[in-house]
Parts: sequence; structure tokens; C-alpha cells
Amino acid sequence: MLTVAPDIEVLARFGRALADPIRCRLLLMLREGPAHPSDLADKLGISRTRLSNHLACLRDCGLVVTVPVGRRIRYELADERLGHALDDLRAAVVAVAADRSCPDAETEGCC
Repeated sequence: MLTVAPDIEVLARFGRALADPIRCRLLLMLREGPAHPSDLADKLGISRTRLSNHLACLRDCGLVVTVPVGRRIRYELADERLGHALDDLRAAVVAVAADRSCPDAETEGCC
């Protein structure tokens, strides 16, 4: 059974998903349209096992869903508004100091 997550949880799940560059690229690719895992792995140049782990994270975060297509599975954004949110985030101006970096968070798994 699917439920709607509270506002803060939605933002936290989105943040965890965006914390990894591969997941960011996956979301942007799915922003362009649904895709099969094999096509995504080929475009990203990563193994299907590694891709599967990232897709599982995005699915667990509630950002992507699977759609059966015959004997294959296709992935797509869970809500078209996520694509608009990605566009808005990409267009946002982020103020950073030249001598500062944004360290990778220590990950203990995803979502």
C-alpha cells in the first residue's frame, strides 16, 4: 500500500537520492522519459548490478516506479512534478565560496 509522505520526509528522501552523482544522472535521464535498465546502464557506462542498486534506492525513496512492459521492466519518475522540481533545482543559483567544497556524506545505505 502506498502512502503520501509528509513534507519533511519528501525533502529528506529527495536529498538522499540526489546525494549521489549517478542517481542524479539517472533522475535527469528519466526526466527525459521512461527507460529500461539495460539502456540506462549502457548510457551511464556502469554495470547492471551497480545500476540496479541505484534504481532500488530511487525506488525506495519513492522517486521512481517500475512499469511492466511484456517481460521487461521500465523505470519512470513516480510523478511528473519531480521532473519540474529537477528543472527548478538545476536553475537555482547556489552561492559557494571558492575555497569550500561540499563533502560527500557518509552513507549508511539509502533512504
